[in-house]
Amino acid sequence: MISERRVGQNLVHCPCGSNNFHKFFTYTERPEGETPFPFSATSQYYREVWRCSTCHHFVSVHNMDLTGMYQNDYVSSTYADSSGILAAFERIISLDPVKSDNAGRVKRILEFAAAHLKAPTAEKRAPKVLDVGSGLGVFLQRMKEAGWDCTALDNDPRLCRHANDYVGVKAVCGDFMTLGNLGKFDAVTFNKVLEHIENPVAMLAKSKANLHRGGFIYVEVPDGEGAALEGPEREEFFIEHHHVFSMASLAMLASRAGFSVLVMERLQEPSTKYTLRAFLI
Repeated sequence: MISERRVGQNLVHCPCGSNNFHKFFTYTERPEGETPFPFSATSQYYREVWRCSTCHHFVSVHNMDLTGMYQNDYVSSTYADSSGILAAFERIISLDPVKSDNAGRVKRILEFAAAHLKAPTAEKRAPKVLDVGSGLGVFLQRMKEAGWDCTALDNDPRLCRHANDYVGVKAVCGDFMTLGNLGKFDAVTFNKVLEHIENPVAMLAKSKANLHRGGFIYVEVPDGEGAALEGPEREEFFIEHHHVFSMASLAMLASRAGFSVLVMERLQEPSTKYTLRAFLI
């Protein structure tokens, strides 16, 4: 039994710190639907998913090198180029709200902010949000339309240019873990980001420095407990996810990062993704 699993040259730890991992899924070929990244497009594809018996957290275990994935491979393999980024953005932003994961996300965050966020109204200013790992900027487009002052943060310069030039929000390009002087925000959001990080506790903990007094963190991660019921082909277990969460492991992640969970919810989104979302203070 183990408390950590090696991914390439790095170690991935369970949020609960348990040593009760056991092998859950084995892949000897790339599952249907998983993006064929350069590092995984091999005839010797082999990967395992291990599950923590204590908190039911999942980790992905393999020897493939994901170094630099989010500086180039992810965008190039998923969207091809800048025109592909724009096409994907326009397709998602035009979805019927009933069929849109993002519409539900924005609605829920605005509801929570209306009930809990006091400072912007008291200070007569627009509420400010930092979206870490902003991707296509679909989320920030809707938040901007709702009157929020939006900042996008992403590793890939193409996504940052898209956020700045097309979405029309401030964009910061770089690694959240090494960037300084980002300022203070009423909300810091991690929309399907922490599962991609080897050490999500450290990233979440760092976000405390970016919160205004009375602000909140919004976290959205894949729900491994729901996805596991359907089997290993679910996208929640694709190679780009170092971690796949349970309600217990998400709560433990928040606690270890220095936050309290005010609300945690489980849902299956219109896209069929199994998702956990939480508001932290």
